Amino acid sequence: MTPTEVSGAVAAAVRDAVRDGDLAAGVPDEVPLTAFGPGSYGTPVALRLAAAQRRPALQVANAIAGRLAGRPRIAEARVSGPGFLTVVVERPGTLAAGILAEGRSYGRVDGVTLGGGWPDRPRTFDNPGFSVRYAYARAAAVQRRAEALGIPLGDPGLLQQADEGVLLAALAELPSRAAQAARERDPVPLRRHLERVADAFHQVYEHCPALPVGDEKPGAMHAARRTLAEAVRIVLANGLNMIGESPRERI
Repeated sequence: MTPTEVSGAVAAAVRDAVRDGDLAAGVPDEVPLTAFGPGSYGTPVALRLAAAQRRPALQVANAIAGRLAGRPRIAEARVSGPGFLTVVVERPGTLAAGILAEGRSYGRVDGVTLGGGWPDRPRTFDNPGFSVRYAYARAAAVQRRAEALGIPLGDPGLLQQADEGVLLAALAELPSRAAQAARERDPVPLRRHLERVADAFHQVYEHCPALPVGDEKPGAMHAARRTLAEAVRIVLANGLNMIGESPRERI
C-alpha cells in the first residue's frame, strides 16, 4: 500500500464510524501520515478530530482503529498515548508496486521552491548531490540490464532484508517530505530526503543485488528487486523534478 492508499483507508474508517453513529459528521479532507518503518504509518488524525467530535481523542482513535482492523491489506491498527493511531500494512514490500502504479504522480506536489540545489562537482560521495544522481543512474541501469537478461518486474512482497526495509520506509516518506517542502516554501526537506533515499539504495544495491552474480540464475528475488529499483528510480525522478533538476541515466 502507498501512503495515499493508507490515508484513504483511514478516511474510509472515519466515514464508517460516522455512518454507525460512533462519530459525528466530519470526515477529514487530509489524513497526515508519518512513515515509521517498512509498512508502518502513524497519524494524529484522531487528535485533530477530537475537538470537533467533543469527545476524548482516545475514544475517537479507538473508533477508527476498530474499523481499520480486518480491512484488506491492513495487518494492524493500534492506539497509543492520548490518541495517536499507528497503521501497519501487510507485505510492506508491495509499496514498491504501488509506486510503479502511481508513476510520475507519486509524491508530486506543486509549490516546491526551486533553486539552491547541490553542486555538480565533486563527483564523489562527499557531494550529496552526486550520491542522489548516481543512485538514479544506478536504478536506471538495473532496468536496462534486467531487461537484457530477461528478468521481469516481480513481486516486491518477497522483499525481507533489513536494508530493503530501510529503503522501503524512505520511499514511503516522499509524499510527506514533498508536502513539507511546499508548505514551508523551502526545498531543503525534500533534498535531504532524496539524500536518504539515495544512501539507502546504495546499501541495497551493494548487499541485495537485483542482478545475478557469477553463475547465479535469475530468480523471483531478482525480479522483486528489479521492481524495488524501479520504485527508487521513480521516487528520485519525481523528487529531482520537483526541485528543478532533470534526472540523468548516465553521469
